[in-house]
Amino acid sequence: MRIGEEIQQEKFNTELHKAHINIVYTASWLNLHATKLLKKYNISPQQFNILRILRDMHPRPSTVKMLTERMLDKMSNASRLVEKLKQKGLVEREACHDDRRRVNVYITTQGIELLNRATAEVEKSVETSLAALSREEAAHLNQLLDKVRG
Repeated sequence: MRIGEEIQQEKFNTELHKAHINIVYTASWLNLHATKLLKKYNISPQQFNILRILRDMHPRPSTVKMLTERMLDKMSNASRLVEKLKQKGLVEREACHDDRRRVNVYITTQGIELLNRATAEVEKSVETSLAALSREEAAHLNQLLDKVRG
């Protein structure tokens, strides 16, 4: 369905204005799907993102600062998200022996197992959501989005 139909708006000031609204709406639409899917795992998309970063670094530790730099949602409070994941047994926090101000964050075995199950479902959902795009169209979309961000 076209963006104008989705939001019940016939006119846009410019094609750039329409593109902006389309990007924001589509990102929200994709995020809503991910949120619904991850609900059964009792994690948010932001927590999923942190677990993915930690799994990629495993067995090396990360810091909250590093997580913040790598997160997709820059408005998220990584420290709060790590604490919630710790309470669920999905990550561990440990004081750094070399630098008392630094706290190392690790993904647990339970976190890896949950992430692997959730990732399989998320990837399947993404493939379904973006199935209308050919491989070449997806590559072109990636180039355009990269170009927008400069």
